[in-house]
Amino acid sequence: MPGVVVQALNRQDSALPRLGFTCSKKIGNAVVRNRAKRRLREAARLVLPGTAQNGFDYVLIGRMATARRNFADLQKDLTAALKRLHATPNEVADKGKR
Repeated sequence: MPGVVVQALNRQDSALPRLGFTCSKKIGNAVVRNRAKRRLREAARLVLPGTAQNGFDYVLIGRMATARRNFADLQKDLTAALKRLHATPNEVADKGKR
C-alpha cells in the first residue's frame, strides 16, 4: 500500500492481537518519523478493532508517504492491507485501487 506496509505473524493461539510500529531513517528526521508513527497508531486504533484477528502479531512499517498522506487514505491503505493479509487463497483481495 502507498501509505503503510503491514507484516503479520500467526502465533497459532487465541490471544489478543499484538501490534508494533517502526519507521526507518529513510523516511526522514526524528520529527518526521515520530509524526508517521503517531499517524499509524491512530489509524490502527480506528481500523484494527474491526479487522485484526486474534492470535496475530502485526507490525506497521511507515513509508515516505505515511507522514503526509491524507488520513482517510491512510486508513483505507491499512484496511486494504489487512484484508489482503487475511484473504483466503480462493478470495480475491482488494488491492486498494479505487
